[in-house]
Amino acid sequence: MHGRVTVIVPAHNEEAGLPATLESIRAQTHPPVQVIVVDDASQDRTGDVARRHGAQVLRPPANLGSKAKAQNHALAHCEGDLVLAVDADTVLAPDYIERLVPAFDAPEVLVAAGNVQTRFARTVWERGRSVEYLFGFHWHRPIQERAGSPMVCSGCCSVFRRDALVAAGGFPERTIVEDMDYSWQVQIDGHRARYVSGAVAWAADPETLLYLRKQLWRWMAGFCQNIRIHAADLVVRKPMLAVWVLLALTEILIAPLWWATPVLLTLAWDEPLPRALAWWVGGELALTLPPLLYATHKRGLRLRKVLTDLPCVYPTRIVNLWYAWKAVLVELVLVPLRLSRGLTVYEKGRAPGPALAAPA
Repeated sequence: MHGRVTVIVPAHNEEAGLPATLESIRAQTHPPVQVIVVDDASQDRTGDVARRHGAQVLRPPANLGSKAKAQNHALAHCEGDLVLAVDADTVLAPDYIERLVPAFDAPEVLVAAGNVQTRFARTVWERGRSVEYLFGFHWHRPIQERAGSPMVCSGCCSVFRRDALVAAGGFPERTIVEDMDYSWQVQIDGHRARYVSGAVAWAADPETLLYLRKQLWRWMAGFCQNIRIHAADLVVRKPMLAVWVLLALTEILIAPLWWATPVLLTLAWDEPLPRALAWWVGGELALTLPPLLYATHKRGLRLRKVLTDLPCVYPTRIVNLWYAWKAVLVELVLVPLRLSRGLTVYEKGRAPGPALAAPA
């Protein structure tokens, strides 16, 4: 069993959120042997904060430009058999490492991650994301895990087998989302990725529309970049994962039809608009509520709070759909035609803010 863990925390201007992250790492029931903070040319006191919390600090001479490059800057300094990459605004449950390490008893497992939930639910966008996470991490991810083909091991809190990561050249830098790139590549190569539902982490999500747009454009562009790179190999060597990817892409393409259903019913079948809207809402709730109720029970949350947050998911989905279609057009049409370079600039999905407290 590989139990020695090095934690890498890439950080650029993260003095506000970093203390809670490092405190959650220090509180682990399975303590890491090493904590490295990559102070990626921060202009605040990120490095000082990291040192005060006992972390080893590496500071490159200039900003490296992406999370993957910052993590690779630290990789040669890692002493553990396993590497846990943690975002500087993510807080881990005390038993996070303890629950993930046993996944690596199987030699074919090269990467694993846990259940990500939102740290805060203050704004419409955070509340919408909280519903999305409840649905995704208690419905989609468990199904993918049972089928042996997780779509992605979340980059904010994934554990990697160090030797395999080094042999692969480190965290992938060819796409804008290194977590999905690596998750797909290891499975294409015949290895395994794992989702461990009992390991919980809380991520700080975009609190404004501006930063939600930045994050979703990066996520969607990265998803399509990976389709462009891996599609053929997925179909041949990991067909079940190809099915999940195809379903996700199909959902993007047909989503406008679903949203337009009330209008289409009214125009095509002379259905009164209020009745058409009622049918649409009923269908939406029938698809959404059962997994959401299960997730609410599983997490021990207050049902009233979750139901109150539910309407907030729809503005988030609209923004998500806009950038998903943009990504399909840019990354799957314009880039192959050499009419665009695609997204190459990494932008964070959260602005610097006041100190962030760990969840109770």
